Amino acid sequence: QVQLVESGGGLVQAGDSLRLSCKVSGLTFSRHVMGWFRQAPGKEREFVGHITWSGTRTYGRDSVKGRFTISRDNAKNTVYLQMNSLKTEDTAVYYCAAGRHVAGTFVDDYRGQGTQVTVSS
Repeated sequence: QVQLVESGGGLVQAGDSLRLSCKVSGLTFSRHVMGWFRQAPGKEREFVGHITWSGTRTYGRDSVKGRFTISRDNAKNTVYLQMNSLKTEDTAVYYCAAGRHVAGTFVDDYRGQGTQVTVSS
């Protein structure tokens, strides 16, 4: 059974940092592209970024570039999302996902339950 379990979310103030973790089990971690999505209340899911098994990173919106960093530890079957200089608009439920590239696009095959990140002003 594939499981992706996120942790590290919480309530922080604008300008603070958080590191989210996602522990994966039930699949060959190193063979999967790992990604992060987020969904704010009343909004559609948004792609944050992904990282390949070798560490190549791609980020979604320009608003997170330079502030968010995705990394992975293949030995620990864990993917991370380091978020710095958080803004109130970063408030969302953050989900990690395991997937693959299809025609240059990240397709998520498995998804975690999500962890809430709330940024107050």
